[in-house]
Amino acid sequence: MKNRSLAGNCGIGVFVIALVTVALAFGTPSWLVSDYRIRGARLDRLGLWSHCFRSLPDPLDQYQRRFFVGCRWVYDPFTTGYDRIRGYLLPGFMIATQFFFTLCLIGVLISTVLVLIFFLCCGPDQRRFILIIRSIGYILLAAGISGAIAVIVFASLGNTDGWMPDHPNNYLGWSFGLGVVGAIACLICSALFLTEASIQTKKRNRFKESQARFEMEHESKA
Repeated sequence: MKNRSLAGNCGIGVFVIALVTVALAFGTPSWLVSDYRIRGARLDRLGLWSHCFRSLPDPLDQYQRRFFVGCRWVYDPFTTGYDRIRGYLLPGFMIATQFFFTLCLIGVLISTVLVLIFFLCCGPDQRRFILIIRSIGYILLAAGISGAIAVIVFASLGNTDGWMPDHPNNYLGWSFGLGVVGAIACLICSALFLTEASIQTKKRNRFKESQARFEMEHESKA
């Protein structure tokens, strides 16, 4: 029996794309960016876990005496006043985006281990070969759905008026684009691995039937 079909080989290739794009989208701060041509823009860019401001006035200070400049981790404990505006930086939809995209990343990382086993160690003669392939497919399906929810929520609410300053001059950045590609790649990869599991199941059944026929013919000749 051949180790992998075309669906399995394509699934590995698409999985590499999913792993790279999801990891980069998770860690890079360009989900929402300001138009670089606008000189007076207060927002530079922001990601899931960090924000970069050119000059953001403290939204809780009505006298505008404190401004935040530069890039910071959203849970930065060292910058004075930054913890007080965390509710402004992380509204409900942003927390939902973080949560679902983190689930997506976790699913991809778990799948990485299983894909390596499928690619390097496992063969059709092993009892759990099909179980591993099917597990990869379902885990990536859950990861893809979680990633899709994250990017849909952010696309719907991340660039609306009333949150980040200079709303008309902001746009969804390349990190968001990678998140979209990663979620789609996870769903495609899931379909390919579930197809591979179906193919391998049929191969195994045909192999068992051919063995049974061979044994019956051998017994009849004996």
